[in-house]
Amino acid sequence: MTRFRPQNVRTRLTVWYVAVLAGVLLIYIGSASALLYFHLRGQLDHLAIEDLETVEGLLSFAPDGKLSLRNDYHDHPFPSQMQERLMEVLAPGGMILYRSEVLGNRGLGAAPYPGEGTSSYSQRSIRLSDGTHVRLASKRHVIDGHPTLIRLGFDEAPLRQNFWQAVIGLIAGLPIALGFAGFAGYFLARRALSPVERMALRAHEINADHLQARLIVENPNDELGRLAEAFNETLERLEQSFERLRRFTSDAAHELRTPLTAIRSVGEIGLQQPASTEEYREVIESMLEESVLLSRIVDSLLTIARADAGQIRLEKVDIPILPFVREAISLMHVLAEEKNQALSVEGTISARVRADPVILRQVIVNLLDNAIKFTPRGGNILVRVLPAAGPSVAIEVEDDGPGIPPEHRDKVFDRFYRLDEGRAREKGGAGLGLAIAKWGAEAHGGRLELDCPASAGCTFRLVLPAAADPVLQVENRALYAAGSV
Repeated sequence: MTRFRPQNVRTRLTVWYVAVLAGVLLIYIGSASALLYFHLRGQLDHLAIEDLETVEGLLSFAPDGKLSLRNDYHDHPFPSQMQERLMEVLAPGGMILYRSEVLGNRGLGAAPYPGEGTSSYSQRSIRLSDGTHVRLASKRHVIDGHPTLIRLGFDEAPLRQNFWQAVIGLIAGLPIALGFAGFAGYFLARRALSPVERMALRAHEINADHLQARLIVENPNDELGRLAEAFNETLERLEQSFERLRRFTSDAAHELRTPLTAIRSVGEIGLQQPASTEEYREVIESMLEESVLLSRIVDSLLTIARADAGQIRLEKVDIPILPFVREAISLMHVLAEEKNQALSVEGTISARVRADPVILRQVIVNLLDNAIKFTPRGGNILVRVLPAAGPSVAIEVEDDGPGIPPEHRDKVFDRFYRLDEGRAREKGGAGLGLAIAKWGAEAHGGRLELDCPASAGCTFRLVLPAAADPVLQVENRALYAAGSV
């Protein structure tokens, strides 16, 4: 058996609205009916008590010991629907002393139960032998020195008739009320959800080639408006990601094509005509140079791809940063010596950071490599390690190269970005070193800054959080001394 489930939200909202309203109305009808029933029964009880009080003064024993009711009782006015008075007078032992003609041979209950009508009026509903429902009031009374129990009741049929007429009237109006509520609820739900439908139609138009489109925000202050703004922000991020992916793919293809084309061209030229061993060696050396450049580009691309995918896990330890920087500088001394450059370091020996040694070494090497490339022959490169606010540790790489124009300073950390395409190509750069360095700084909770004065030269400043746990410092100092770091 399949469960009924409307397909669209507005129908489900309408069904839920009608169901909740039906429940509320049923509770209201039940409560109102109960109040009406008790009110009508209260009126009947009040009438029976008043009549019983009247009867108490009209009953008397005749000389023959027979109980009788004065005739003027029957002239007592009552509403037309309450004319049938049912009355019975009993002795304490249960013997019937008087019974009204309307009651006939029907009894208003059995023998008196303990406490009936003793202190006040006893009220209850009973059912006669013929099935008639009677609301009964009883009271003990002394007549001419004889203790008696007077029972007086009225047929509940008029009460029940009025009650059920009111209940049926309320129930009969329920479908009409629910019908109007259903139409109104569907209209309101449709109107409230119309912005969602328009957003859905707009969203269907957005694809990879049309990411600049945005959802219409009709009211930015309500829930749907905030939802549309959240979607637009997501679309903005997606568009930027797609744009970066397109640019990255295009730039990567361009960077890879250049060394591959060079390798192919050198190889084809070398095979076109016979050459000496020395000439073939030169051809192979040229191909190897392009292969090294190609390997660097591929390694950088893999690093960036893994970083974007979140696949690089940092294994952080406490590192005394000054010895660590000196170790990285030792790896770059050969390149600096080829250009007769002076590479020096100074700073605070006690400065420590908590970082991944492999990633941090790559960041520092990339900054040094960039400084060596753009510092002229015979130039100076200074690396400083000094404390910074935070508490943090700053690693500054200062060169005396040509500097970076102001219009390019915000873009030097972009992937594949180079100030001079031809000169960067000659220096073996692919425009990925600073991008990887920036990622490495941010992955450690730090930042990479650029400071270029008006004169020549630039300073790249790597700021990292300082290690502050003395226990970890002692443990990791031993690891560093043992060569584990």
